[in-house]
Amino acid sequence: MNKLPKVRKAVIAIAGFGTRFLPMTKASPKEMLPIIDKPIVQYIAEELSGAGIEEIILVTNWQKKSVEDHFDPSFELENMLLAQGKKDLVAKMKKISRLASFSYMRQIEGYGNALPAITAKDLIGNEPFIYAFGDDLVKSKVPFAKQLIDAYKKYGCSVIGVQEVDKKEISKYGIVKLSGNTAFLEDIIEKPSPDKAPSRLASFGRYLFTSEIFDALSKIKKGKGGEYWIVDGIKILATKGRVATCKVTNGKWLTTGDPLTYLDTLLDYALDQPELKQIILNKVRSK
Repeated sequence: MNKLPKVRKAVIAIAGFGTRFLPMTKASPKEMLPIIDKPIVQYIAEELSGAGIEEIILVTNWQKKSVEDHFDPSFELENMLLAQGKKDLVAKMKKISRLASFSYMRQIEGYGNALPAITAKDLIGNEPFIYAFGDDLVKSKVPFAKQLIDAYKKYGCSVIGVQEVDKKEISKYGIVKLSGNTAFLEDIIEKPSPDKAPSRLASFGRYLFTSEIFDALSKIKKGKGGEYWIVDGIKILATKGRVATCKVTNGKWLTTGDPLTYLDTLLDYALDQPELKQIILNKVRSK
């Protein structure tokens, strides 16, 4: 078997307008919403960096300038903090811009979660890459991007992230049908009823694609809502070769796609910090 190409690059899709968070997102990107003391998108970049990713491509729109500013060095701020003797904060600021080499692309015309991947094609070339949605987080001991890379090395093909969901949640997600008693994908059923679902494994916004995905994406048509969907490219890829699945190990997928799930995710991270946990518990007990 030929040696697999190293996974060096990642694409973070942040070209949406965050309409479910309006009016907050009228002028501020949803991906810059804070989870305690860091924006959502920084958690994703840290996960990728922790998995050895060297280049991160953020596919954006005109509204996302603050995301670019966040990952740029801030010499004036660092010098001001140094003058105040706040060396720990300076180290935190420097770490952000050093997570990876960052580049930015404006999404091509159209809508759908497949377009950021298509937009980044020329920067990716023939290499495998991680594809991450900007509103999905995975809180795990081992960065989930690293778990995807390990699965890629094991199976030698594209890999999609999956997580078991409660039966009552099945109809909210794309549910994976596996090929027999294997980890390989046969199909993804969009929002099935619980009694017709092939499993309880939901696909979510974390993937590792080989460059073959671009040929598959060139064949997809507009789907629901007149948008181009990444799942349609994955289905084509699965018919032409193997696509593996990777369950989250020692962790869990959390989404921030709407105010309720964002609040739930925020609380999940806050409860990891003893001081914040106590404040939350005291507040709940007082009600």
